Amino acid sequence: MLAVAALGIASMAGLYGCSGVQAAPESTFVLLDGSKKTSADFKGKVTLVNFWATSCVTCVAEMPKVISTYNKYKGRGYDTLAVAMRYDPPSYVVNYTETRQLPFKVAIDNTGAVAKAWGDVQLTPTTYLVNKRGEIVKQYVGEPDFAALHQLIEKLLAET
Repeated sequence: MLAVAALGIASMAGLYGCSGVQAAPESTFVLLDGSKKTSADFKGKVTLVNFWATSCVTCVAEMPKVISTYNKYKGRGYDTLAVAMRYDPPSYVVNYTETRQLPFKVAIDNTGAVAKAWGDVQLTPTTYLVNKRGEIVKQYVGEPDFAALHQLIEKLLAET
């Protein structure tokens, strides 16, 4: 597992420059309703992009906190996009989304192209926080410390 984690971190080196902040990769997300959203749509909002799978125990465990974070900040210019991994059967994703009443947009990365563009995401959950300028400011592999995440969201929402 450590070797896999090291590979994931090594692949992130290419995603981040020396500054530690980089524009979110240009991506098109296919939502469950068939509509599309692009990373350009993130501009003007603080956005949490969460790569997850219905078979991932940590993903399922953190989802109520992802939901409560969304509900806490959605009225202040905050959004969440949950991206299901390519190996997750679409019927499972739809069932999970409906039974848990996920209040935010859910995409399925059918081809794996989105995960690849975002630093070759292999481990779930992997979560990115994107600022209003469309730049990735933080990456989490595993469940984030939600108290610290909320502090960062507050700071980013206060930026003009």
